[in-house]
Amino acid sequence: MDTDTAGQNKHSIANYSALKTAIANGEEPLVQELVANRTMEPLERSYLIELAQLGTNQTIIKLLEDIPVK
Repeated sequence: MDTDTAGQNKHSIANYSALKTAIANGEEPLVQELVANRTMEPLERSYLIELAQLGTNQTIIKLLEDIPVK
């Protein structure tokens, strides 16, 4: 594996973990920052929307629903 690719994957995994935590904690500004200019796979986005629905924060749910899918 190329080092650049490995670094990108670690960065992506760290961002995804941070996003899940921010959603669970209801941190709207951080969620908005982490999803800015990002696309997701449909399954990944659906999972995050379901996670957000557990907390019932409509702003976070809307932010996630607005993420373009790949």
